[in-house]
Amino acid sequence: MFKCINCKKEISESGSIGTRNRNHCPHCLFSQHLDENIPGDRMSKCKGVMIPAALTLKKEKIDKYGRKKTGEIMIVHKCNKCGKISTNRIAGDDNPNEILNVLEKSVNLNIDGIKILTDNDKEEVKNQLFGKQKRQ
Repeated sequence: MFKCINCKKEISESGSIGTRNRNHCPHCLFSQHLDENIPGDRMSKCKGVMIPAALTLKKEKIDKYGRKKTGEIMIVHKCNKCGKISTNRIAGDDNPNEILNVLEKSVNLNIDGIKILTDNDKEEVKNQLFGKQKRQ
């Protein structure tokens, strides 16, 4: 258990998909700068607040049938103390409406190798969060 650095709610570190090295809050998506080199190392001395600044997708893959498979949603966090950028996969219990809020308030970060999602990607994000919706 840990207390969210932003909303102060008590958070379980495990129990849902994507929570093995959890350090972000499923309610507000804020995090603390704990990891330095790899997820779960807890070696950072900074301990600053990691703000959910944008969304990206994990790298696309080709499935066994040769079709392009879109990567899963990742939260891009930016430390308000040292400026470090990190990406974290969303967890099964993360608030989907907060994830959409991050997309809508996305900060334009220019980071090598990370494509920041924009409003043009909203349908893909919704499909991943809620499943494909039938059009009427």
